[in-house]
Amino acid sequence: MELHDVWFVLIAVLWTGYFFLEGFDFGVGVLTKLLARDRKEKRVLINTIGPVWDGNEVWLLSAGGATFAAFPEWYATLFSGFYLPLLLILVCLIIRGVAFEYRAKRSGDRWQTNWEHAIFWCSLLPAFLWGVAFGNIVHGVAIDADKEYVGNFLDLLNPYALLGGLVTLTLFTFHGTVFAGLKTVGEIRGRARVLALRLGVVTAVVALGFLLWTQADHGKPAGAVLLAVAVLALLAALGAVAKSREGWAFALSGLTIVASVAMLFVSLFPEVMPSTLDPAWSLTAANSASTPYTLKIMTWCAGIATPVVLLYQGWTYWVFRKRIGTHHIVEAH
Repeated sequence: MELHDVWFVLIAVLWTGYFFLEGFDFGVGVLTKLLARDRKEKRVLINTIGPVWDGNEVWLLSAGGATFAAFPEWYATLFSGFYLPLLLILVCLIIRGVAFEYRAKRSGDRWQTNWEHAIFWCSLLPAFLWGVAFGNIVHGVAIDADKEYVGNFLDLLNPYALLGGLVTLTLFTFHGTVFAGLKTVGEIRGRARVLALRLGVVTAVVALGFLLWTQADHGKPAGAVLLAVAVLALLAALGAVAKSREGWAFALSGLTIVASVAMLFVSLFPEVMPSTLDPAWSLTAANSASTPYTLKIMTWCAGIATPVVLLYQGWTYWVFRKRIGTHHIVEAH
């Protein structure tokens, strides 16, 4: 296996880890409107991801940085062609982070309500737009002979990509609902279980349609296996939710995300951005990669730094592993 193929796999792993981790905290952000009945319950939901949401975003930085260094042509075409949706995602992530920190700085009702709206919308929009972006990457976009995107924003809003956006939105929200059930106690835990069962059915229908469409377009055997894993894991997650086995449900909903993202990358390889104008103009892992020497240095650095990051982030989750409820929320003075 060539080094550029290795880095394609590593970048796929980084994006998969990002969607697994950021997926549930996007979902929890959406649940502040769907699940919480009052401000105290909103605080409970926000506190479930409070210690970890910023660490989850490190995976996005790593994926973007690795793409820039390992596949500069891919990075340039992707970030120039998808400039507007990626800018919207970036703005949402900035506002969302500020909202988590500033929401409790003042006790005024209007102040807190505005930041709560920001948390909801700035969780919902990225969850949807990431699916649209990756749907277009897999489906292909208008790339010319100079490896430049020559389409417009409306071209990105095609049926396949929009369906991909619905998949990530529903799947992340389901993942977040399961996480909320895993991390809370009392009434909010029971309501999270009921909502997860309802939302999981919708997610299964939407995800099955999208993954079948993907498999029909690409038809790779490995893709069929991953499709089956994703669907079976989602159904098993619903069964675990029904039995109040939140730990298993969270692991299985996470497996659904992992298998789905892996299927997209398997369907994509060896291309990284197919061209709908001429297959010869498509960006591939080979023609968009950095020099072998650059990839070799990056491999050594990643081999040393990645285990340290994983150990630290795993330790963070272990420290903040206990459930919380409204009785843990101290009344404001």
